[in-house]
Amino acid sequence: MTVPRPPRSRRRLMLTTAAVTCAVLLAVLALRNAVGPDEDSGADPSGQGGDCRPTALLEPPCGAWFGAFVPHDKADLAEKVHAYEKHVGRKLDLVYTYHDMSAVTETRLEGQLLTEQEQRVGADRMLLLSWESKWWGGTKRQQPTWRQLADGELDDSVIDVQARRVKEYGERTGKKVFLSFDLEMDTRTPASGTPEEYVRAYRHLQDRFRALGVDNVVWTWIITGYLDHADLFERMYPGDDRVDWIAYNQYNYYRCHQADWLSFAQTQTATHEWVRTHLSDDKPLMLSEFGSASDPDRPKRQADWYAEVPRVLKDLDGVKAALQWNYRDPGPHCDLAVAGDAAWRTLREAVSDPYLNQPLS
Repeated sequence: MTVPRPPRSRRRLMLTTAAVTCAVLLAVLALRNAVGPDEDSGADPSGQGGDCRPTALLEPPCGAWFGAFVPHDKADLAEKVHAYEKHVGRKLDLVYTYHDMSAVTETRLEGQLLTEQEQRVGADRMLLLSWESKWWGGTKRQQPTWRQLADGELDDSVIDVQARRVKEYGERTGKKVFLSFDLEMDTRTPASGTPEEYVRAYRHLQDRFRALGVDNVVWTWIITGYLDHADLFERMYPGDDRVDWIAYNQYNYYRCHQADWLSFAQTQTATHEWVRTHLSDDKPLMLSEFGSASDPDRPKRQADWYAEVPRVLKDLDGVKAALQWNYRDPGPHCDLAVAGDAAWRTLREAVSDPYLNQPLS
């Protein structure tokens, strides 16, 4: 049986319509690939399937968060974060800021958790707030000790005030924050007190937050990660029931501290294995500060260092966040910021990896 062919003009219309439809579909697929997975869909950006929405403790099941510490002044955090994001070619998942425990005033923002700038940045990102038992620029008498904190001497003037601010932020926005008390506490003893007094202070601060109904804090315990301090880590660990995430800060310092050049894997692996063996085999881990010095004799060396970040991260069991430190460290030759266009290009490529691009909700 012969099937009659449509007239030539109709065939031309059918072919044109089909071509246009295909072109539209291809354009839509290309746009989706360029933009990446829908942040709100919970889809697995790796393509393996599964629900990748964060857990109640802000853990990304299918990969890891990417964040940074971006140097800033009191009033320009949002501006500096946007500038960093332009360099790195993407939005940060997590922004890291620091505060002391000075008394709250109208003009002093150092002791004020969740400043107006932080709240602006936190509208579509997460925040890691590092709260230090210091009074930056204060007198020696104004520096709080862990014993004073544990005994409740700062409850009315500092702790409860800030706890209520964090609670109000959560009630108004529905958002949680990562909160660290005295990061790198292993370097603060004996000046701030004994390891046992640190644990008492940590638990007291947490108890005050809980008593005031603050339920939007993810408690993040941050150590240096230097294994010479291993005994201190064990003595200063507040307990599994008190810690949500464990974090550590390890760098490739190179000339910064007259050290050998260390790859990204070399800076992270030994500490990771120690934490998993001696502290927790299942808690989510965070590289709360990571970065590399540059090598003036080999300009491409820092770029190569950042190139290995995604591959190594995938092999570090339970590491669910990595925050790049884009600033200096005390001492000569100690600039740990990204140095030059080649390093920025490599970091941009590294953090475009699907593993580091997880849905925020």
